[in-house]
Amino acid sequence: MTLPVLVDSTVTDLSVGSRVTLQGDEARHASVKRLRSGEQVALTDGAGTTAVGTVARASSSGLVYDVVSITTDRPPSPRLVVVQALPKGERAQLAVEMLTEVGADMIVPWAAARSVAVWRGERAEKSLARWRSTAYEAAKQSRRSWFPSVAALASTSDVVDLLRDADLGVVLHEAAQRRLTDLEVPDSGDVVVVVGPEGGIGDDELAAFAEGGSTPVRMGSSVLRTSTAGVAAVAALLSRTPRWW
Repeated sequence: MTLPVLVDSTVTDLSVGSRVTLQGDEARHASVKRLRSGEQVALTDGAGTTAVGTVARASSSGLVYDVVSITTDRPPSPRLVVVQALPKGERAQLAVEMLTEVGADMIVPWAAARSVAVWRGERAEKSLARWRSTAYEAAKQSRRSWFPSVAALASTSDVVDLLRDADLGVVLHEAAQRRLTDLEVPDSGDVVVVVGPEGGIGDDELAAFAEGGSTPVRMGSSVLRTSTAGVAAVAALLSRTPRWW
């Protein structure tokens, strides 16, 4: 069984044998997990460095641990960027959670023309904060050493720029002629996957994405919901890269 993961931004400054006190939300999280003296825990900075520590003392006020090993993972390659049209209600958190668990490295909320959900003003700030919190917690739960980033709300022109800079740009579309499995997936660089809203991607948006160098693809005969389509696509793509070998 893998070790429980907590976040400690100081791990890059530690060495084997260091005794560290972790406080705040993560210490309270350790208390909720009922970690006890002598148990081990993985502490990561979310940017590739992980320290395994033996718990010396655990309480809601602080977790004291002794570092027994430190490892540093290289950034995931290729990097998976998912442009997610805004889902409605709880499906937004479901999409972010599952994308994080399956291996997305950046999640970009997109204000598509046919998105039912709309982010404006204070609601936009709260929604973005919720997406980021969901990704953070899901990254810990799935034992990731590299946490995904959640970008600010993107316009269609912002998405075009992402596709133009990508090593592979994919737009999921039920009427596409090419299959996702027909594509050659690069071993490095950026792979950008665009997931449309429940109402579908508009013709103007498809045309703009084509100008950005994207390839429309379908995944099969069934039509997935926006909250699950990206997850299925990322899994299919990652299974053909060294990340899943």
